[in-house]
Amino acid sequence: MDKAITQKLLEDLKHPDPSVRDYATQEFWRAWFEQKGVLGLEVIRRAQMLVEMGDQSGAESILTQLIEAQPDFAEAWNRRAVLYYIMGHYRQAIADCEQVIALNPIHFGALHGLGLCYSALGEYRMALQAFNRVLEIQPHSIENQRWLLECMAKLT
Repeated sequence: MDKAITQKLLEDLKHPDPSVRDYATQEFWRAWFEQKGVLGLEVIRRAQMLVEMGDQSGAESILTQLIEAQPDFAEAWNRRAVLYYIMGHYRQAIADCEQVIALNPIHFGALHGLGLCYSALGEYRMALQAFNRVLEIQPHSIENQRWLLECMAKLT
């Protein structure tokens, strides 16, 4: 994604109008999923279908192969992190989220996932750091605000 477009979308995520924020969010997701073109997107879709059919190990295998073939495909790492989170493999999900963030520091989905994983592990200070980071990018995100407050409450 072009730097000027990225910067504009980042600004739009902070816009007071929810429709502007929603459009920016959708555009980021579209760009992230389509980063590697039709082939990468198709593999991600196939993995999601396997998850929906209950074949988590098949989905993991497909995503791992995609990551090995295209290690700079941040969304492939993110999809596997989501899968690991669903499976309750929080440490593996954290490792994948961190890889996503290394590749794409503004990936609010991976930052959110990082917070969810740390929260699930009872590591609320780490979860707070993740939710604070995602709120720097998406300050109007009610879900992340709620998670931040829940983690703060568990620390008191």
